[in-house]
Amino acid sequence: MRLISWNVNGIRAVSKKGLFNPCIEELDPDVICLQETKAAQSQSDVELAGFEEHWYSAEKKGYSGTAIFSKVAPLAVTPGLPTTSVERFSLQPDEFGDPNNEGRVLTAEFPDFFLVTVYTPNAKGGLERLSLRHTQWDPAFLHHVQQLEAIKPVVFCGDLNVAHTPDDLANPKANVGSAGYTAQEREGFQNFLDAGFVDTFRLFHQGNGFYTWWSNFSNARARNVGWRIDYFLVSESLVPRVVAADIHPSVMGSDHCPISLTLSPA
Repeated sequence: MRLISWNVNGIRAVSKKGLFNPCIEELDPDVICLQETKAAQSQSDVELAGFEEHWYSAEKKGYSGTAIFSKVAPLAVTPGLPTTSVERFSLQPDEFGDPNNEGRVLTAEFPDFFLVTVYTPNAKGGLERLSLRHTQWDPAFLHHVQQLEAIKPVVFCGDLNVAHTPDDLANPKANVGSAGYTAQEREGFQNFLDAGFVDTFRLFHQGNGFYTWWSNFSNARARNVGWRIDYFLVSESLVPRVVAADIHPSVMGSDHCPISLTLSPA
């Protein structure tokens, strides 16, 4: 099974540019996980033959949102974080809204694993949402995937809005303490690894220069001055099935590029 994850930064914008369907044709996935769709399903003109679509849009129009398109019909699809995780970590609305009403988490159950696509809240330029990230969101999301893992293995993917190590961004020294590279956010990612989840890309690729997001300024993408903030993580029990994990920087249409994961049959 081949899966891709892509923060499209507005699915209508990518589609209008004529760049969405060519990406899907090139990467030939069985399952597509999207973040930052910025639309309801009724607003999208994307048509992919053979794919079943599941959307979770934010209550706020034109904001955030996730979706899963799949050739294989999921057994079930559940939007949002479960109440148990929300209540356990007191995930509450802040000045920007209710993070659990922003279409950020969509969970699909397949016969042999759960698949979760996530668009993690950005800490914001002034770090206004850093506390929410560190003390509420990241722990609640980890709790969610651990609860799923107690039932069957988990694959989770998406824009986690953090560069984990100095190798995951082009200018680590200059960005220490900046949104996406604070000690708190990096700790949140490390907690996923400490819980036994595996960063699949690092099974095949080491070192720097591999990025998934680039600023729209200063010709950053052409110069490859970017950040790796999009990931596929899997339960340790799934690692023997991981055939490939890649980044596809040549695919245009968003300030993020797609990433892919290939799993062998169970």
